[in-house]
Amino acid sequence: MRSNARQMKLRFGLLLPVVGFLFFASDLSSAPVLPPIDRQALVRRHTIVLHQFDVNNPLTVGNGEFAFTADATGLQTFADAFTNTIPLGTLSQWGWHSSPNPDGWSSAKYPQKEFDVFGRKVGYNDVPGNKQTPESKWLRANPHRLHLGQIGFVLTHANGAVTKTNDLSEVVQTLDLWSGVLHSVFKFDGQQVDVETICHPDRDLLAVRVVSPLVKEGRIKIQLHFPYGTGSTITADWTRPEAHETLMNQASVPEARFTRKLDNDLYYVAARWSEGAELKEVAKHRFTISGSSKRGLKALELVCEFLPKAVVKPLPDFSQTRAAAVEHWKQFWTTGGAIDLSGSKDPRWSELERRIVLSQYLTAIQCAGSLPPQETGLTYNSWEGKFHLEMHWWHAAHFALWNRLPLLEKSLGYYERILASAQAQAKRQGYTGARWPKMADPKGVDSPSPVGPFLIWQQPHPIFYAELCYRAHPNRVTLDNFRDVVMQSAEFMSTYAEWDADQRRFVLGPVLQGSQEIFPKTNTLNPTFELTYWRWGLETAQQWRQRLGLGREPEWDRVLTNLAKPALEDGKYLFTETATNTYSAEKKWTDDHPSVTAAFGLLPGPGLDPETMRATLHWIWDNWNWPDTWGWDYPMLAMCAARLGEPERAIDALFLDTPKNHYAINGHNYQRPGLTIYLPANGGLLYAVAMMAAGWDGAPKTNAPGFPSNGQWDVRWENLRTAP
Repeated sequence: MRSNARQMKLRFGLLLPVVGFLFFASDLSSAPVLPPIDRQALVRRHTIVLHQFDVNNPLTVGNGEFAFTADATGLQTFADAFTNTIPLGTLSQWGWHSSPNPDGWSSAKYPQKEFDVFGRKVGYNDVPGNKQTPESKWLRANPHRLHLGQIGFVLTHANGAVTKTNDLSEVVQTLDLWSGVLHSVFKFDGQQVDVETICHPDRDLLAVRVVSPLVKEGRIKIQLHFPYGTGSTITADWTRPEAHETLMNQASVPEARFTRKLDNDLYYVAARWSEGAELKEVAKHRFTISGSSKRGLKALELVCEFLPKAVVKPLPDFSQTRAAAVEHWKQFWTTGGAIDLSGSKDPRWSELERRIVLSQYLTAIQCAGSLPPQETGLTYNSWEGKFHLEMHWWHAAHFALWNRLPLLEKSLGYYERILASAQAQAKRQGYTGARWPKMADPKGVDSPSPVGPFLIWQQPHPIFYAELCYRAHPNRVTLDNFRDVVMQSAEFMSTYAEWDADQRRFVLGPVLQGSQEIFPKTNTLNPTFELTYWRWGLETAQQWRQRLGLGREPEWDRVLTNLAKPALEDGKYLFTETATNTYSAEKKWTDDHPSVTAAFGLLPGPGLDPETMRATLHWIWDNWNWPDTWGWDYPMLAMCAARLGEPERAIDALFLDTPKNHYAINGHNYQRPGLTIYLPANGGLLYAVAMMAAGWDGAPKTNAPGFPSNGQWDVRWENLRTAP
């Protein structure tokens, strides 16, 4: 995808015009003209307020490229308390680290395991026996996203003792989504502490202001503490101070610059603080900034910027940062889409609206950067800090439907940057085109795994993203920007499909890992979702060729014409052709993702019979092992139900009372210990509700066709786009 200067400069889609669609009736022809949605009221009725120190609900400020997660003090004062819940990180898109590699391990040298694919050998970065070796462990964990630095308070009692979490009282912490300001108030030793924490909208910069009598007493200090890197969940290793370097240069007061060296990786930190405050190095990699009674400071301010290069650029002060953030978030909320459910009678409306608003905020700060996001975004490391390209859709596709397309476009350049690598991978395996990795790093290097290298459902994703962009901007610029990636994706898909001479059809697998990952890769043939995605992706790529004036590619058409049909049994679609009832007695058919529904939900279901899919959905509804699902499965079910004309079931899917479908006070979706936030659920929810409100290609010509028309739901929406 060729870079586009206009796209790259847009941050959070703030320059997009408001289209202003607003409906409030089941018959569009008679829809009354209503005043615009009061967006400030909509957002602020879901302001997050905490009244206690809550280790399960830390709050984050960020801008898509950088994020900072804080405890009840507004900083990362008590980070140790969050180790087993949601670790407090300071993460960026550019901040990566690799541990020493004395053995010279690399993906290119990793021993390939060969599998028989229709009479020829195809090599994969498999992990034999599902047992990680030192080599596979290192390759999976490197590079890993880096905790750039912990910023917290040092609070001391009058007797000099350092505080603990239960020493805080009268905690009130507010994240004002409308302004992006995190406001934390608490008392310590009977003295009030008032803190504002803000992320700059255009720089990887945190600004904090603390007001308290404790400032001039020197009993509240701001501490900067720099860790070593690790691929573990908490993203920071505090046990190896000798393994890295922190060099401080204080050429002028009150500013300092730090050079950070971790093995072969460098980054930089610039800090500026209040006049009269003092910076001290109190230990290796640890610095404090404090006021004093001599100076009589009542407030202490700090701005701290993290940089990949040693660029000397004037730092804004706290007030300038605050003003920029407030303006940015006002623009964010007043442009793009909006859904107002406040006129509804169904008692679930408020919770659904809360999830929608908080998910918009979370995906904007966590999933809207220049790289595809990891499942835990810029909060902490999941899967050793790598991102999963099959999940990119669930994180970010919704931006297009919410008229915030630049937030999706910023990460799409990644595919063009790694195109050569993806082409080389396809060639190594005997295919043409580009085979996109699964668990990848910024350079597109795939990680060894018994599962990841065998997944294929990420292969059509770039075609889907390109089509979303074209629907918003149907012009030659869009076609040229995405041409190479679309063509190379389709070329791989066409050569990956193998010709089964016995049954005279093209098939997918084996060897492949289906999106419902319970089926063994050596026995998985023609999974329904992947087959349908192949059909949709190749046909869409042919349309792109025609738009470009190239004509249809005959070989792609040969695959389309002869591609296997999804398997049926007992009047429903099988998840994969090899998932028969006999097989399901050996392995639970009802575990993991019910991804067959994505074929008629995420996709418009080309080649599928709606009534057969209806029977499939109903069977899933009655039989599935819901505790074994994932957060994005529920919006997937809702999209399928909506397309099938079952809006009541679509709403019920979004509210299924299962362990993986709860949204915390901070808006995050919990999955399990170690994966305590899961952003694909937030992004999937936003795609589903936008589709349910604004419709999809071929949807009934009524307002909010995916919501029930039973008199219980009043759905007002603005500036959303229809789904494919």
